[in-house]
Amino acid sequence: MILIERTSPKHPQATALLKASHALMQSLFPPEDNFYLEIDDLCVPSIRFFTARKGDTIFGTGALAIKDGYGEVKSMFVAENARGSGAADALLRQIEDEARAENLDWLKLETGNLLHAAHKVYARHGFTKCRPFGDYPDANSSIFMEKRLTALSDDEG
Repeated sequence: MILIERTSPKHPQATALLKASHALMQSLFPPEDNFYLEIDDLCVPSIRFFTARKGDTIFGTGALAIKDGYGEVKSMFVAENARGSGAADALLRQIEDEARAENLDWLKLETGNLLHAAHKVYARHGFTKCRPFGDYPDANSSIFMEKRLTALSDDEG
């Protein structure tokens, strides 16, 4: 059974996964198109950091960054040997549950254009492509996605 729990990004296994994720992003995308958060940046009150584990082994990470009016999915990564295990789905469900508990209207994310498996996970969870948001530039290697968490009010619909 996969357990999802809040964890410190500085837990040695979580840190190792984050470093592996950063190395992968650096190998795939130009430096100006890498928007991952450094480990210390994940240790602030506006970030909820989660891990996926079986037993004592952490094999996935994901975070919710609480912004003004929306939440942003950050640091989603599953170890290569655990891909297809359902960890990404479980992490994303936890992030969405946390965003709903924070009364956020939207979940948004930026991901790399070459990360096709990630695109499929996000689409399966109801995310659709959108325009850049926040401070993100309109980078050639970025795909932006969003998911509405609350119903439209009469004046929005």
